Order: sequence, then structure tokens, then C-alpha cells
Amino acid sequence: MARREQRLTINKEFDSFDQFIQEYVTNISQSGVFIKTKTPLPVGSEVELRFTVIMDDIETIEGTGEVVRVESDPPGMGVVFKELSGYSQALLSKLLTRR
Repeated sequence: MARREQRLTINKEFDSFDQFIQEYVTNISQSGVFIKTKTPLPVGSEVELRFTVIMDDIETIEGTGEVVRVESDPPGMGVVFKELSGYSQALLSKLLTRR
């Protein structure tokens, strides 16, 4: 019996990278992200990620991830990046350096 993966698309737009971090993501790294949500998915769920942030231009981080932990305080889920485009990886490095 094949495991049926639950898949959710996370698609958000933010006015700035700082707003993205403050409002939505409490922790981001090269390997993953903690996403604040009152309705986290179960561990093992696959998610499509698409975050649009305004830096000098409008930039988009996109790829796929997998929920690896669920927390209640703050409510949310830890998502490890499974696949990011090369551009998204470079953009993430640039964003993390700016912080």
C-alpha cells in the first residue's frame, strides 16, 4: 500500500524580508524553516513552499519541504527543505547574510 502524502501549498507575500521573519517565520536557515501556524500539518507531510519577499526587487523562494516537527508554543511546524531551486538557495543565502 503506497503512503499517501498530504500536500499543502504555502504561498505568502510580504512587504519586506523583516516582515516575513517577524510575522510568519520564527527561524530560518539553509536547511529549513519554522512556520508559525495555528493549524500545523502532521509530521511527514510534504509541503510546496513559495515565499515572495521584497528586497531591492520582488524575490521568490520556492521549493518543497517536509514537516519534521510540530510545536504548540509558539504554534507551528518545523519544515526541512527537500528541494529548492538553485536560485532560491542563492537568494536564501543572500537573505540570511543580510540579517
